[in-house]
Amino acid sequence: MNTHKTLRAFTKLAIGTALAMGLAGATLSAAQTKTDVSLGIVLEPPHLDPTAGAAAAIDEVTYANVFEGLTRIGPNGEVLPALAKSWEISEDGLTYTFRLQDDVRFHDGTDFNAEDVKFSLDRARSADSTNAQKPLFEAIESVEVVAPDTVQVVLSRPVGGFLFNLGWGDAVIVAPESADSNKTQPVGTGPFAFDRWVKGQEISLKRFEDYWGEPAALEAAQFKIIADPNAAFAAMMSGDVDAFPNFPAPETLMQFETDPRFTVSVGSTEGETILAMNNANGPLANALVRQAISHAINKQALIEGAMFGRGTPIGSHFAPHHPAYTDLTGTYPFDPDKAKELLAEAGFADGFTATLKLPPPQYARRGGELIRSDLQKVGIELEIVPLEWAQWLTEVFREKNYDFTIVSHTEPMDIGIYARDDYYFNYDNPEFKELISALNAETDKEKRYDLMRQAQEMITADAVNVFLFQLGKTGVWNAELEGLWENAPIQANDITKVHWKN
Repeated sequence: MNTHKTLRAFTKLAIGTALAMGLAGATLSAAQTKTDVSLGIVLEPPHLDPTAGAAAAIDEVTYANVFEGLTRIGPNGEVLPALAKSWEISEDGLTYTFRLQDDVRFHDGTDFNAEDVKFSLDRARSADSTNAQKPLFEAIESVEVVAPDTVQVVLSRPVGGFLFNLGWGDAVIVAPESADSNKTQPVGTGPFAFDRWVKGQEISLKRFEDYWGEPAALEAAQFKIIADPNAAFAAMMSGDVDAFPNFPAPETLMQFETDPRFTVSVGSTEGETILAMNNANGPLANALVRQAISHAINKQALIEGAMFGRGTPIGSHFAPHHPAYTDLTGTYPFDPDKAKELLAEAGFADGFTATLKLPPPQYARRGGELIRSDLQKVGIELEIVPLEWAQWLTEVFREKNYDFTIVSHTEPMDIGIYARDDYYFNYDNPEFKELISALNAETDKEKRYDLMRQAQEMITADAVNVFLFQLGKTGVWNAELEGLWENAPIQANDITKVHWKN
C-alpha cells in the first residue's frame, strides 16, 4: 500500500467534497447570536459513566461538564478545588479532611453532601468495583462522614499524588439514587445536565440552572460523533460543527490556518502513543525480540506518515512536557540490521507471524500500515485486524487476546499502569512494582521526580512496548469561540468556560 499516495488522494477528496457542496465560500453564522456550541468528537463513548469504563471518549463528554469530583484538573495540569472547597492534610500524610461546597444539588434535584462522597469512594474501592482505575483508591483505608459538609479520608500509607488522583474522571462523585443508571442517563453535579443521546450521531447537554458555582455561558452543547476525517473536514468548513477540539485530519490543517474564520490550536496531551506488545505471548515474551522490534520501527517516518509531523518522539511512557521527563529516544535508534541480529540471538532468525489489532483512530489505522511494512523488512509478518472501539476494549484491554496493538494512553501521569497485575501488557517485573510503590508513598517533589526517571529507564530497558510519539492536541474551531483548552493535561473537552465573543 502506498500510504503517502493514499493520503494525498484523501486530502484532495476532502477538499473536493467541500468545494462540491459549495462550502468553501460559506460564512459562519453570526457568533453573537449563538447560545449553544456544537463540538465534533471522533469516538462515540461506549456509555456515559466515567466511574465504570476506561474509554477516554466518556470523559471527553462528561468530565467537568456533567460530573465533578472533590478536586479537578485545570487546563495547565494543576489541582483545583471542585466539590471540595478546601482540605487539610495531617502531618503524617494519612488523613485528608475535605470541606464541601454549599448548596450543591444533583441534576435530578437530590442534595449533595458528605454521604455521597463516602458512597462514591467506597463504591470505587469495593471488591466488586468496575472502576477502570481502581488502583487510584487502593490506599484508602476508610471514609468517614464528620458532618454533612465535611468528610475525612484516611489512607493506609502516604500517597504523594492523592489530590491529583481525586481529580481524575474515574473519581467523580455520584449519588446512590442514580449511580446504577449513569451509563445511559448520567446524573452529576456539573454545570451541564444530560439531555439526550442519539446513538451514532450526537450527545446533547443543557445548562443546569441550579448549578452551585459559576453558571455556564452556554445554554446547550452538542457533541457530534464524526469518525471519518473527510466528514470532519466538511463539517468544519460548512459550520455544521463549531469546534473540533481534537481534529482527526491533520493533512487538511493548512486550509484552516489560512482561513480567518478559524482558530487552529496546537498543544500537547498526556497521550503516549505506543505499539503495545503482549509480553506473555509467544516470541513477545522474550525481551530480545521486543528490543529488536523497537529497533525495526522508523518512528520519525511514522510521525511524518501517520501524523503529518504533528507528534513528539518519546523513548518511554512519559510526557515530554513533564519536569521529570528523561529523553530516552536514543535507546533504540532505527536500525533494521540490529533488529535482525537480536531476532537471531533470540532464536527467531526467520522471523514469525503475529496479529496487529487496531482501534478506530486514524493514528492507529495509518500507523499500523507503516509498522507492518517496517516489521516485514526484518521478517515479522503482521496480520492487521481492524476493530471497533467496543471490540478493542473487550478483546485487547480486558481479555488480552492480542499480539500487537496501537493506542494512545491519555490518562495523566500513568506510568504506574506497568506495575499493575493482570494489565493488558502482561508485564511482570517485581523491581518495577517496588519502584512504583516507593513513588506512590513519596511526597517530596524532587524525590518523586527521581523515582519517575528510574521508572522510565526500567520499562525502556525492558522494551515493554515500542514508545512511538506523544500525541499532539490539534484543535480547530470558529474564531469567534473562546474558552476551549489548548493543551490536554487530562482527557476532557471542558466547556464550562466556553463562550462566544460579544
